[in-house]
Amino acid sequence: MKIGYFADGPWSHRAIKKILLDPTLEITFICARYDNPDLILKQIAIEYKIPFLTHPKINADEFIGHIQNLQSDIFVSMSFNQIFKEKIIEIPRYRTINCHAGALPFYRGRNILNWALINDEKDFGITVHYVDVGIDTGDILIQKKYPITDKDNYKSLLEFAHQECAELLLEAIKLVQSNQVKPIKQNEIHPIGFYCTQRKEGDEIINWENSSREIFNFVRAITEPGPVARTFLNDNEIKIHEVKWIKEAPRFKGIEGAVIGVDDEGFSVKTGDSFVKIIKFEGYKNPKIGDRFSNSKK
Repeated sequence: MKIGYFADGPWSHRAIKKILLDPTLEITFICARYDNPDLILKQIAIEYKIPFLTHPKINADEFIGHIQNLQSDIFVSMSFNQIFKEKIIEIPRYRTINCHAGALPFYRGRNILNWALINDEKDFGITVHYVDVGIDTGDILIQKKYPITDKDNYKSLLEFAHQECAELLLEAIKLVQSNQVKPIKQNEIHPIGFYCTQRKEGDEIINWENSSREIFNFVRAITEPGPVARTFLNDNEIKIHEVKWIKEAPRFKGIEGAVIGVDDEGFSVKTGDSFVKIIKFEGYKNPKIGDRFSNSKK
């Protein structure tokens, strides 16, 4: 089966290597992001003598005419950043599929792993689905769910998802190849689902009025390689890398954002319901009781 591969980044690197190991599969072209083409994908293309493409508008007639001549059986999207329109979706006989690190029809959209942690989910999904004219709304080929524990953070989920997306994508391709796909419409799982918007600069600021559990989830959701949670002490921006949630901590009222304890492990900060302990941070020296953090410089 011949595959046209639209891709970018680590998500796509593992997957293409798996595809290339299967002698019954062939990559007819690799189309990388136009603004910042993936150099690893480019090197793979050179090594395997695969046409390497970029184009600012993949739905343009010029580009469509070019890829039609390459005669793919299926198009695969893996972390690609352009929207596929109907004309390009329907070019190959097996249409176009996408691998998405979210349990569709929930967690459509962007920054899914971050949002799953922020929402205190106990698991996250990976879905391979047909591409349609909506955003992450096409019929599902295959979906699996994986547990999230309190030991997980953005880095651990991302590394796991990179590996499992590659596995699940290859599994989906083989289902298509063997004509064993039994597509599931997303509204059979839930009539509505939901969409997550892209997180942007400024979304990394801690709101100390949130509960301790919410702050714990927020910090671990955007730790490295994410932007890292931030707070401010007067004019100083402080990065908070790791927070300890203390399940047995008492609930009490106080000044949210105030430092209420300091010890060898770190320092404790009052939250909306109790307190959390900050155990990994930078930009803050000599914490002392009474310091007050805010969500902006003063």
